[in-house]
Amino acid sequence: MNAKNDNTSRSLSIVWLVPLVALIASGFLIYREFSDTGPQIEIEFENGSGIEAGKTTLVHKGVAVGIVQEVALKPGLDGVTVTVELDANARGLAVEGSQFWLVRPEIGFSGVRGLDTLLSGARLGVRPGSGEPRRRFEAMKKAPPNEEIVPGRNFVLRSPKLGSLLAGSQVYYREVKVGAVEDHRISDDSTEVLISIRVFEPYDRLVRADTKFWNSGGISMKIGLLGGRVESNSLESLMAGGVSFATPDDAATAEPAAEGAVFELFDDAEKSWLKWAPKIPLAANGS
Repeated sequence: MNAKNDNTSRSLSIVWLVPLVALIASGFLIYREFSDTGPQIEIEFENGSGIEAGKTTLVHKGVAVGIVQEVALKPGLDGVTVTVELDANARGLAVEGSQFWLVRPEIGFSGVRGLDTLLSGARLGVRPGSGEPRRRFEAMKKAPPNEEIVPGRNFVLRSPKLGSLLAGSQVYYREVKVGAVEDHRISDDSTEVLISIRVFEPYDRLVRADTKFWNSGGISMKIGLLGGRVESNSLESLMAGGVSFATPDDAATAEPAAEGAVFELFDDAEKSWLKWAPKIPLAANGS
């Protein structure tokens, strides 16, 4: 009789043990789920173009720290509210003073920003605040100054005319894109056009004091005794203009040109320039 009671007690213990273990396991999974995620915040934008739920990320210092959960129209139809779920280690962003914005490609005298979004899609940027906890924010219309500027160096090109160059026109070295035209203005004495370009790292090391720049946009027609030919670097440079440059072989050991160095922009390249092939290491420890 006692043996029968012992077996019954053991069976009841096993029956209760299974759901108890399942309950503990479920609780652990729920705890881990909540411990791996941070709070949800709402950011108000004038326009939600390019922002997608489940795809657009919030990025800080090159690291994704949150993801958009929902994009919805505001009740007054005068904007959108974007709900972002922060990672657990990004809880400190949900405070007073944090600034949020949509990262878009921008080109101007202040620098080149967000060009990678042309391939990767839109993302949200943030500058952390330091106030009290907060869950609702109003997005900035554009990135703050000096935020997410593409590394590189700025140079100025002098030319009698602007030609086909526009902000966003590409800068080429050996027909490879290595920079972009940022902006342009008339010189202070009104005699020429000053064109601001930015050559991205590490290609900015290719620019030396003797480097030659020329306008490679549009169509160039060469006519001689034996006929003529039409030249254009690419369809892109034909439509949006472009600048190319070359550096002499004997300038390979010279120091890279300083930030803000001024160069003349020629209409065409001389044949000798196209033959230059200096061995310039692109590594930071190169000369």
